[in-house]
Amino acid sequence: MSSPSAAYALVEDKRHRQFIYRFLILAGFNRNKITVEVSPSGHGSGKQWVCNNFALQVETCRRRNAKAATCLFVMVDADQLAVTKCVGDLDSALVSANQPRLDPARDPVAKLIPKWSIETWIHYLSSDEATRPSVKEDRPYKNSKSEEQWSELIPEASKTLYMWTKNQSGRPNNLPDSLQHGLGEIPRALSVGR
Repeated sequence: MSSPSAAYALVEDKRHRQFIYRFLILAGFNRNKITVEVSPSGHGSGKQWVCNNFALQVETCRRRNAKAATCLFVMVDADQLAVTKCVGDLDSALVSANQPRLDPARDPVAKLIPKWSIETWIHYLSSDEATRPSVKEDRPYKNSKSEEQWSELIPEASKTLYMWTKNQSGRPNNLPDSLQHGLGEIPRALSVGR
């Protein structure tokens, strides 16, 4: 799988930024070609900020892609909502901005939507095979560890996600649904290399 020359990410918070940045480095992006925009803290809902900026970033990605291979990763926590509802909200943001819906064959955009929060994915991706089945999407994990503990798990979690993106046969059978959805989105963004 070849990688685009530039990667953009639109995320809710600092933990999202750490996770996606490490993933993009592993995917072969030059550090100088990665831009991660994070919702400003203290300005309301991070999820709403991402939705509000999604259409503009898709338009920018489409425009840049005409000149150089560019991809966009969008990450929002589903929280108590269904992943399909969050996907629908992002799609509605495009419609509201009078933009064409995403074309899976042409738009290098990956929508990553962890159920409850990114901590669910981090917990699952950094766990061993014996512990993974106990990680469930029907409860939040965000407050189960300290900020430092979550930060320490991010490198291993990002590495596992990258490895499972490259090698489907190495994935466990009991993937959380939101992670399965995310793994289906990632190749779309990474397959636009020229």
